[in-house]
Amino acid sequence: MPIGLGIVAQITPPDWDVELIDESFEEFKFQDADLVGITAFTANAFRAYEIAAVYREKGIPTVMGGIHATMNTAEAMQHFDAVLTHDAEGAWPQLLKDFESGCMKRLYNGGYVKIEEISKVRRDIYNKYPYAYDLVQTSRGCPNGCEFCSVTHMCGQLYRERNIDDVLDELEETSRKLLFFVDDNLVNNKKGAAERAIRLFKGMVDRGIKKHWLSQVAVNFADNEEVLYWANKAGCKLVLMGIEAEKTAALKDLRKNLNLKRGADNYEWVFKRVHKHKIAILGTMIFGMESDSRDDLFARRDFILNSSIDCCQGTIITPLPGTVLFDKLMQNNSIVSNDYPRDWQHYHCMKAVINTPKLTNEDLESNMHDIWLSIYNKEAIRRKLFRTIWNTRSFESAYWSYSANFNYGRMALEEIIEKDPAGVNNNMEWKKRKRSLYLKVTDKILLLIYLFKWGRLTRKYYN
Repeated sequence: MPIGLGIVAQITPPDWDVELIDESFEEFKFQDADLVGITAFTANAFRAYEIAAVYREKGIPTVMGGIHATMNTAEAMQHFDAVLTHDAEGAWPQLLKDFESGCMKRLYNGGYVKIEEISKVRRDIYNKYPYAYDLVQTSRGCPNGCEFCSVTHMCGQLYRERNIDDVLDELEETSRKLLFFVDDNLVNNKKGAAERAIRLFKGMVDRGIKKHWLSQVAVNFADNEEVLYWANKAGCKLVLMGIEAEKTAALKDLRKNLNLKRGADNYEWVFKRVHKHKIAILGTMIFGMESDSRDDLFARRDFILNSSIDCCQGTIITPLPGTVLFDKLMQNNSIVSNDYPRDWQHYHCMKAVINTPKLTNEDLESNMHDIWLSIYNKEAIRRKLFRTIWNTRSFESAYWSYSANFNYGRMALEEIIEKDPAGVNNNMEWKKRKRSLYLKVTDKILLLIYLFKWGRLTRKYYN
């Protein structure tokens, strides 16, 4: 669900007719319009430029906003009639006034609006598509400035925290049973963050907002047991936690200061503390840092397999525009996929677009295919599942983490699933290997889990 477009729709005057087109569900077909607004991540920026070209050829004005337009404004201005950077609330209303007056400018900087100006989301525009999750944002901004991340540039160095009652009011307007808090760090490291999180979670319980939800957090999520207690009570089943690496040198490469300060040897304590409250952990892990050798890549794989992480987002380090990493690697001539804007389509973190001091992009990609097969084959995923059930004592959290491992596996191994006869199929089972006894035995256990637990859960979520 593109929450940014829901905000744009909300702050558009009521005398405008607004329609959402999402190519995740339907391929774009030309429709007449007065004005066309497009948002895009870096990986689909080239596609955004293709669509804009169709409209511009017919004399229909186009506007681009979102993170790629903010990070790479000069490029976006070559393909759009106007570009809006940073917060839409700070510029979209003026852009529309200028358009209606026939004097729309080429560039609008929305800046970082005050917290009271952050808009709710207009949700009726999403009804044409079967989105599984509602998205809600309780804050913007991050001061951490990790080398690979563009959030600080996009949303600012300060946490801008919305009023909790306003957030709860918006939650009551959502209709789906599943929820994703899109904050980059739901429980931040600002003073009073734990108390704010508790107010939010207790408020959800007090108002009877019955959702199962996930969000993005840092390792400090485990610091306060009361936060964890109320997160669970409010319906938290899974958190995406920024782990990135288990090696100090790699964390330094990323400038992942919070993890460095806590120490990688503290991870298992964090996992155990979160699991105690029946919440599963989706650990983000990055491969291909400056200090990484081939042995380091496979050591990170072993950490994933042997640790208490329940599911894993394993990605190749990717220099996105607007990051310190991009500027550094560009200066070092380390970026090999640099035919812009066409090559942006490879910047989805599942393809090696750089050479590192110790690995070529071909070596990095080849090793990652082996690592992904190790992490995401069905037996490995199944073993994680039963460990999650044991650690969390929650079949619901196990369902979420099991599903997440399949989803990330299918993304990472898409080409292997489609083309490699010796790889895995879409069900993450080996195509040519004999099925293991472990899978045959646990199939029966999983059938019972589905009959008595997961069947009812899926009907609850999607009916």
